[in-house]
Amino acid sequence: MTQTIIAIAGASASGKSLFSQTIYNELVNELEPGAIAIIEEDAYYRDQSHLPMAHRIKTNYDHPDAFEHELMVTHLRNLRAGESVDVPIYDYSEHTRSAETRRVLPAKILIVEGILLLSDPALRDEFNIKVFIDTPLDICLMRRMQRDIEQRDRSLQSVVEQYKRTVRPMFYQFIEPSKHSADLVVTRGGKNRVAIDIIKSKIKHLLQE
Repeated sequence: MTQTIIAIAGASASGKSLFSQTIYNELVNELEPGAIAIIEEDAYYRDQSHLPMAHRIKTNYDHPDAFEHELMVTHLRNLRAGESVDVPIYDYSEHTRSAETRRVLPAKILIVEGILLLSDPALRDEFNIKVFIDTPLDICLMRRMQRDIEQRDRSLQSVVEQYKRTVRPMFYQFIEPSKHSADLVVTRGGKNRVAIDIIKSKIKHLLQE
């Protein structure tokens, strides 16, 4: 049964994935098997297999409507009830979900990371601890350029156009305001060692209770 759900939110390429994965990787071998698990909000991008590729490319992936948050809420509640869930797998090259899923068991500690976790009231209600990674937007843009070009086979022009059209406006409309819902705001991105150690200590304390 999942007892504690920790949300790690922030802008795209803010360092939230690195922050979350560092905590997970450093604890997974210290804790009893199955004590901690991680889920990415990106997995819940809506299925677009019924749409032609030209339409999929134009989707605003930084708007809350791009995510099936209602399914995510259901999965979090299932995990709290002690039930395993089949989390979708998103295919960035096809701009839709893969036919495969990933089975996630109800770990005592669940880390969830994503850009819009704190913007959805129903999701916020599921989180016991809410963290926001506060990284300057120009740094996020440089990181996003490098990531999307190297890992997602995107052109520089397409990354810049998407940033101007949706990423930047959606950050100011939805992501940045959600920072005020966080319990902890972390600066310096995913390599903030003090913040990582604080969350790790909190997790260990929760498991000892």
